[in-house]
Amino acid sequence: MPIILAIETSSELASCALLRGETVISRVSSGVRTHSQSILPMIQELLAEAGIALKDCDAIAFGSGPGSFTGVRTACGIAQGLAFGASLPVVPVVTLDAMALACRQRHGAADVLAVLDARMGEVYWAQYRFEADAGNIAEPAAVLPPTLSAPDGVRPQGTPVACGNGLSAYAEAFPAGGHAEVMPHAEQIAQLASIAFAAGNTVTAAEAQPLYLRNKIAYTQAERRDMAIAKAAEGVA
Repeated sequence: MPIILAIETSSELASCALLRGETVISRVSSGVRTHSQSILPMIQELLAEAGIALKDCDAIAFGSGPGSFTGVRTACGIAQGLAFGASLPVVPVVTLDAMALACRQRHGAADVLAVLDARMGEVYWAQYRFEADAGNIAEPAAVLPPTLSAPDGVRPQGTPVACGNGLSAYAEAFPAGGHAEVMPHAEQIAQLASIAFAAGNTVTAAEAQPLYLRNKIAYTQAERRDMAIAKAAEGVA
């Protein structure tokens, strides 16, 4: 089984995880203003706990979005820096896919609607289905692909189990009941990345890109700072 280091910073929750076989260990930090400062120390803690160096990993995975523009760029930049430094492949994983897997693992859901707050009165959402006999770690099939819309534009097929902070952020648009508290997390990013890695679905560090559903015209000063910090990740080994 591959050793996968995963990074997820697309929301207010930042996490990293190390998957070795069927064992996954992780670290979590809350607060969108601290993601770029907290993620590298957490990665170093994971590697130290596992007793391995970065070069012993088989791939670097990251939550590619959709999500916070700064957050997905931070994850992508750090993943690129680490991968360049250790000559490792990269596995981008859609954050909504990871949310769907978490919903299945925690609630046994076969049909999942993942809804992530996109701010500005909008949400990122997608609907997924798992095979009835799929195990605890299974790749979700997209019924409706990742989309950006107003909350009232979320129109799932059937009655899936809904999850994500978009439900509470726009509670008036979503009827109560059948909701699960799930956010993107590096543990599911790592698990889905292991499936992709086994199938040969990796990219080079230079090819790794975030998934954007909303156009972005200019970088803010904070975003430039985060990108500079991400580039410094190349020194971690």
